Amino acid sequence: MTLGVIIGNRDFFPDKLVGECRADLLEAFQKAGVKPIMLDESTTKLGGVETFQEAQKCAELFRKHADEIMGILVVLPNFGDEKGIAETLKWARLDVPVLVQAYPDDLNRLDVARRRDAWCGKISVCNNFYQFGIKYSLTTKHVVHPSDPSFHTDLLNFMATCRVVKGLRNVRIGAIGARPGGFNTVRYSEKILQRNGISVVTVDLSQILGNANKLTAADQSVKDRLDAIKAYTPTGRTPDDKLVQIAKLDVVLNEFMTEHSLDATAIQCWTSLQQNYGCNVCTSMSIMSENMLPSACEVDVTGTLSMYAMQLASGSPSALVDWNNNYADDENKCVLFHCGNWAKSFLPDIEISTAPILGTTVGEENTYGALAGRTPASPLTFGRISTDDPKGIIKAYVGEGALTDDALNTFGNRAVAQIDNLQGLMQYVCRNGFEHHVVMNASKTAGILKEAMENYMGWEVYSHQS
Repeated sequence: MTLGVIIGNRDFFPDKLVGECRADLLEAFQKAGVKPIMLDESTTKLGGVETFQEAQKCAELFRKHADEIMGILVVLPNFGDEKGIAETLKWARLDVPVLVQAYPDDLNRLDVARRRDAWCGKISVCNNFYQFGIKYSLTTKHVVHPSDPSFHTDLLNFMATCRVVKGLRNVRIGAIGARPGGFNTVRYSEKILQRNGISVVTVDLSQILGNANKLTAADQSVKDRLDAIKAYTPTGRTPDDKLVQIAKLDVVLNEFMTEHSLDATAIQCWTSLQQNYGCNVCTSMSIMSENMLPSACEVDVTGTLSMYAMQLASGSPSALVDWNNNYADDENKCVLFHCGNWAKSFLPDIEISTAPILGTTVGEENTYGALAGRTPASPLTFGRISTDDPKGIIKAYVGEGALTDDALNTFGNRAVAQIDNLQGLMQYVCRNGFEHHVVMNASKTAGILKEAMENYMGWEVYSHQS
């Protein structure tokens, strides 16, 4: 990841601290995988930013690399000049996340030659950012050396925040088919999403199914997709003709995503696909999600948006699940479930199967393509993004817990979640009108999501605590 770097300086503090800082940063960047864009040591005094003229030079450098820079790191080896740093960001006009770091003083080196006063300088810089209307993030420790392990974690988390912010501001989601008539819960506002940079591309399901029906088992594209499906998962007792149907639909869905440069999809499955085409689309959705192109069922557009945000934060696939069942009488455990569209990462025992519940109304023979599998114990981040039309806002909740290996004798895609104060969370979900769908990710990234969505996107975010 490319980050812009501003090294603050102030004339009545030792300049040599700026030079030492560059060496510290380069080592930290190499460890974290950062490509820095910062002033050369010959362009300004040791490459630092102090005066308005130096701020202009740094801003010009950042503008030249605007397409690359995903975030900006402000570093204070000494008190720093708060005006110069704020002016740099004002004139650069990048509107990307900003992380503020400040060096600690050595208690045995508080003489004129070595004192930094960056503890105080960081407060002044943040005060200026607040006045300028610049949004910014903070390190876990108020002052921290770049070699400190906590700064390495802060830097990685900041990079993840940058990914989430950039992704959410540019994401393109395909809404394939109409919302199922019985699912008011997945209503959403395209206009509110668009105002936040999130584009929705719609298509009638009949167009997708019509194009799929034009294909045959002899078409090379269908053969290729069939091979890919068989390589992805065991097919169980799925008949060959059903596998061909699944492959044909997969071809058309991939073509639609490529044509419209989509990052994610939400697909009408319940129950038009089964009644009008004769199979489930879960296998295709699982493959897409595993390949970091998240796909949600029941045209849950803000559900797939939630999946996308979580994969940006963690770098791993997400899954759309139902808050589905209590787990016996354990108030902090529940069952997560869906017919069968979770990414392969969640399903070590993956197999193509049917959807028995859906099959009771449409015929189980029309539900091949759903996946069966149990998710084992892992870390858990959960959350949900939703458009709140009465308020005219985007809101979300996030939290962390664990997936467990507790016994669970059922079918479909299934998991057991353990979450502290789960009853309080359910109270919040119900009282604030959130959907029955939630998203899970095998990570601990709730803090990253909250920082990105609340601080930089300006959304209303509830962070669930124990």
